[in-house]
Amino acid sequence: MPSSHSHHGSTLPFPSFLRPILTFRNEHLHSESSRKSENEIPNLNSFSEQVFSCFHDLSVTNSDEFLSLSWMLKLLDAFDHCLDDFRVILSDTLRLPSNAPAGKLATEYFERSLKAMDILNAARDGVETIRTWQKHMEIVVCALDLKKKSIGEGQFRRARRAHLDLALAMAHEKDSASSIFSNRNRSFGQKGKENQHHGHGSSSSGGHSRSLSCSVSHSWSASKQLHSIANSLIPPRANEITATDGFALLVFSMSFVLMFVLWVVVAAIPCQDRGSLVHISIPRNFSWSKPLFALHSRIVDESKRRDRRNSCGLLKEIHEMEEYMHQMTDLVDAAQFPLSEEVRGELRSKVHELSSICNFCNDGLDPLERKLRETFRKVVICRNEGLELFGKATE
Repeated sequence: MPSSHSHHGSTLPFPSFLRPILTFRNEHLHSESSRKSENEIPNLNSFSEQVFSCFHDLSVTNSDEFLSLSWMLKLLDAFDHCLDDFRVILSDTLRLPSNAPAGKLATEYFERSLKAMDILNAARDGVETIRTWQKHMEIVVCALDLKKKSIGEGQFRRARRAHLDLALAMAHEKDSASSIFSNRNRSFGQKGKENQHHGHGSSSSGGHSRSLSCSVSHSWSASKQLHSIANSLIPPRANEITATDGFALLVFSMSFVLMFVLWVVVAAIPCQDRGSLVHISIPRNFSWSKPLFALHSRIVDESKRRDRRNSCGLLKEIHEMEEYMHQMTDLVDAAQFPLSEEVRGELRSKVHELSSICNFCNDGLDPLERKLRETFRKVVICRNEGLELFGKATE
C-alpha cells in the first residue's frame, strides 16, 4: 500500500530552525484545564506521571550515552511504556456507550499513528544503511590489522577502496537525505496473508502484523510526515476537556509524545528525505513538559555543533564514523611503502578506534532494529484494537 504522505520535502542543512510548526494558543487556559483534569482523573494523572518519569530519566543521561544506540533503545522503551498505559485507558474509554467525542479524538490519533508507521519503517531502513557503512569499516579493519600480518600494497588498496566506498555512501546520504534502501519493499511483519485494508493489519493476539503503509515510496518525505503530524496537534480547549472527561487531554498528550519520539528518531537515524531538523515547540504548561523541553534543547544544541551541522544523523555512532572518515582520509591517501614506524603507529591507533566503533554497532544495531519492530507492532495493535472498539460502540 502507498505511503500516507507522498510529497518530496526540502533537503536543507541542519541549521534551518526557522519553521515553527506547532503554535500553542491560550496557554494559561490550557494549563488551568490540564491541572484540573489531572487532579480529577486518576488514570490521566498516572499517565502524565509515567511520561514525566520515563523522559526525565532520558533527559539527564550523561553526554557519553546521549543519542547513542543504547540511548535510542531507552527512548523507544519509554514510548512503549507510555503507549501501553494509553492503550489501557483508551480501551476503557471506548467501551463506554455513546461516547462520540472520545471516538472522534481517538480516530484522529489513529491517523497520526499511520504516519508513525511510515517513519518507523524508514528508520528501520536507516538502521540497515548504518549496517552497510559498518561493513565497509570492517573491511578496513580486516585489511589494516597490524596484529595479524604485515601490511602490503594489496591490503592497503583494499582498505583504501572500502574507505572510499564508505565516504561515497555517507556523502550520498548527506546530499540526498534518502535511504539507499528506500526502493525495497519492506515490512515489519512476517510473511503471510496480504492486508486488504487499514483496519485489519494486526491483532492483539500476537499474530503477524504487516506494515499498514508498506515500505515508503520514492516520493515519501520524513520531514513532511513529521510536519503533517505536528500541524494537527492543537491543545484541547477547556470545554473539550470537560466534554470528554479529560480524554481530550490524554489524546493530546499521547499524540505529542508520539510526535516527539518520531522527531528524535528522524533526527538521529538516516531517513528518507529527513531534510533539516524540523522545528517544534514544546508546550510549557503540562506536567510532562519539563523533561521533553530539556531533551529538545539538548538535541537542538547538538545539531548546531559545527561538526554535526551536515551530519547524516545525530546518532553518536554516526558521528564517530564521520570523525573516522575525516581522520583516516589523509592518512590512507598519503601513505607510502614501506610504511614508516610513525605511520604504522598512527594506523594501529586508528584501526583500534575503528574496531571499537564496529563493535558498538554490532552490539547495538540488531537490538535497535528489533525494538523498532516491537514499537511498530505496538502502534499497530493499539490502532486496530481502538478501531474495533470504536466500531462496536457505534453499531
